[in-house]
Amino acid sequence: MVDQSAVGRAFTPVTARVEPGRLRFFLDTIGEANPLYRDEKAAQAAGNAAAAVPPTYLFCLEMMDATEPFEFLRALDIDLARVLHGEQRFDYRAPVVVGDTVTFKPRVSSVTEKKGGAMTLIVVETEVTNQDGVHVADLSRTVVVRNARPS
Repeated sequence: MVDQSAVGRAFTPVTARVEPGRLRFFLDTIGEANPLYRDEKAAQAAGNAAAAVPPTYLFCLEMMDATEPFEFLRALDIDLARVLHGEQRFDYRAPVVVGDTVTFKPRVSSVTEKKGGAMTLIVVETEVTNQDGVHVADLSRTVVVRNARPS
């Protein structure tokens, strides 16, 4: 079972480039037609340097480019079969656009037991910076771990 000693634990940073083809595939998959994400001219008219990414794209980009996408589960000895995705939040501080290279720095920010220890909620917060060192976003995900019942 994961305990408070996990709080503050950091994991391997992930660096990824925002490529137009991969972004287009993502947009097609989710059915997103907003021209700010697809059309460079529309994005520039809105004040962006290039087509922007939609809010949830950074989560996918981090997972796609991570050498070990579930590193935190392995590091905390959590069985993937006992995991539920509980909640997710995206706080953007600056636009992320096609051509950017972003670096994700994840760390455990909290561990909370619920239901008398039957489950544990783990919050992983990720700071995202771009190629210029600008802090562009903060991501937060809550993972729910169903704990094994005592024998």
